[in-house]
Amino acid sequence: MLRFWQKRIKTGIVTENLEFDKELQNIQKEIKDKVKKYFAGSLAIRMVDSGSCNACEAECNALSNPYYDLERLGIHFVASPRHADVMLLSGVMTLNMYHHAKDVYNQIPSPKWLITLGDCAKDLGVFEKTYAIKGVDLPVDFHIPGCPPSPKEIIKGLLEFLRGFEK
Repeated sequence: MLRFWQKRIKTGIVTENLEFDKELQNIQKEIKDKVKKYFAGSLAIRMVDSGSCNACEAECNALSNPYYDLERLGIHFVASPRHADVMLLSGVMTLNMYHHAKDVYNQIPSPKWLITLGDCAKDLGVFEKTYAIKGVDLPVDFHIPGCPPSPKEIIKGLLEFLRGFEK
């Protein structure tokens, strides 16, 4: 045991020193304040994949890791549309998913908002001339661009969405 501690003292700290992004910290603070102000501290998001390549979903999964930690900011992903305030729609709208996405949107209680995520949801991306694509024809309130947008870009997009309530 003594050898272990002697070696440990001689070696020192070998883990990386993680520098947190100051811009991200400021964005997170502002998001937390706006969620508290406009949504009583809890913004519930129902994510719907309407026919994507899952890259946007992978980036959204990263929002739950300890670095971004959206839960700490009061933003939660929920399984039921009846508990949601916002529908986050990713991917192109396929014919098979259209009715399901519309049902989810209709089940969200009013007031409700629709945010599209990624370039495919906005302009159909590379799938523009595919026969099985319908496109999003629900009332879109905000769009977060990118293919796929990084977690930081998604957080910035959510902040811009929340800033829209000030107008």
